[in-house]
Amino acid sequence: MSLSPSAHQDTFARDHLPPAHLWPVIEFTTPELRYPDRLNAATELIDIPVQTYGTDRPALLTPGGQTWTYGELQTRANQVAQVLTEDLGLVPGQRVLLRSPNNPWTVACWLGVLKAGCIAVTTVAALRAGELAPIVDRTRPAVALVDRRFAEDAQLVKDTTLPSMAVVACGGTGSQDLTARAAAKSGRFTNVPTAADDVALLGPTSGSTGVPKITMHFHRDLLSIDHTFGRPVLGLTVGDTVACSAPLAFTFGLGMLVVFPLRAGADVLLTESASPLQLAELVEQKHVTVLATAPTAYKAILREGQEQRLAGLRAGVSAGEHLPRSTWEQLSERLGLRIIDGIGTTELLHIFISAAGEDIRPGATGRPLPGYRATVLDPDGNELGPGEPGWLGVIGPVGCRYLDDPRQQDYVLNGWNVTGDVFHRDQDGYFHYQARIDGMIVSSGYNIGGPEVEAAIDTHPDVLESGVVGKPDAERGSVVCAFVVLRDGVLGDAAKAKEIQNHVKQVLAPYKYPRDVRFCTALPRNVNGKLQRFALRRIVDDEQAAAPAAEQ
Repeated sequence: MSLSPSAHQDTFARDHLPPAHLWPVIEFTTPELRYPDRLNAATELIDIPVQTYGTDRPALLTPGGQTWTYGELQTRANQVAQVLTEDLGLVPGQRVLLRSPNNPWTVACWLGVLKAGCIAVTTVAALRAGELAPIVDRTRPAVALVDRRFAEDAQLVKDTTLPSMAVVACGGTGSQDLTARAAAKSGRFTNVPTAADDVALLGPTSGSTGVPKITMHFHRDLLSIDHTFGRPVLGLTVGDTVACSAPLAFTFGLGMLVVFPLRAGADVLLTESASPLQLAELVEQKHVTVLATAPTAYKAILREGQEQRLAGLRAGVSAGEHLPRSTWEQLSERLGLRIIDGIGTTELLHIFISAAGEDIRPGATGRPLPGYRATVLDPDGNELGPGEPGWLGVIGPVGCRYLDDPRQQDYVLNGWNVTGDVFHRDQDGYFHYQARIDGMIVSSGYNIGGPEVEAAIDTHPDVLESGVVGKPDAERGSVVCAFVVLRDGVLGDAAKAKEIQNHVKQVLAPYKYPRDVRFCTALPRNVNGKLQRFALRRIVDDEQAAAPAAEQ
């Protein structure tokens, strides 16, 4: 596929796209998915909505009562773009790392980066310096816009990995703080006329081996997900208030909290952190009409008998992990709420298989959305028939493009995006989830790579080696289970397990820590010394089989 002439003066992104022969097939099969050659997504996401819905309409809300209107969001996004170009001297195509929890300034920064023709590198605020460093090393950002509460790790990465990266804090009081710099600007900015296929977003994956893959998404991709899921499935209107527990750094959160509601003129409740019960309280208090979260949160709300707090919802969305049929049925029976399940990946930006309303079949994930087609493949890339389990393959308007990464060829097979999931398809074209291919641990909607956790555990001075697998869990889907071999003479007790857990929390984002730590004298290995994780999984599976049946 030939690309349009780029507006990027810094050619880093185009230079590091994967070779064309390794791309998946890209299709634009509906009229809405055919965009003009010149397209800046920020124009569609904030400037046109301001023209359509007015400057005074509420756009962003916070639990503390703060409200930004559409006009205020546009002004601050313009001011961020001015700071980037006028104060910091950025040119189109340079990368800007964003590191912040979900709050209004995060949205303004993301939009301002796009307006300036730069490329957003989104990162989860919880990442530690050791997790942030490989992302910075791969993407080479010129600037990091960082919430002041999370600036220390960014400064450390600057000092050790990329000294040329400027770190600009946001939310402080000094004259160099982003908010002060922005306040000095006019708030008027002419968006860079980027190409529809200029890269707008570099989204890191979860990093199953500690070296995250960097997905590359075009300006048109950011609008495509609205035309495939936002509009036909959610159908947001100006009367909706949307909440989502996922970070904006996750593409699921980005779609639910920015792309879909802004284009529809809806308003968004941004929560920096909230437990499932706190989320339910906010849904009730703030009159949220559309909620998106992981099955774990819905289960917790049901377990505590707080589901009536969700009675005002007209739609609930579940993603990040498989939604158990029993959870779906309980919400349907008690509230009449038919949860929209779906599967999406960072590589494809958002959900591509789903169903809503009367099209939902409990227990099934759904069918391919408009603009997508999907199939089930054998390991050689041949399509399998109904009822036969195999690898999920997807083709649509968005596809996998890794930043200069040999793993590109692992994700694309015969033109299909191979997501790493095992599904089967029924006679009516509904797809049913079965398992992950790669052993990725999916816990409470977060993808956690076992080898990365092992590497963190192994840095503890009392640990000789470790092996990590997922353990089925009724509440979280799975939890991280670690088998640990200690040095001679070190006692493996509850106190040592807690010590190792706290150690991992200091090395990795806290959600990755092993909730189950088991001590053993040796790990199972083959004759070549390779760790046999399947043997560890068998131990866990045998325990599950012996215990009372878990929720299906």
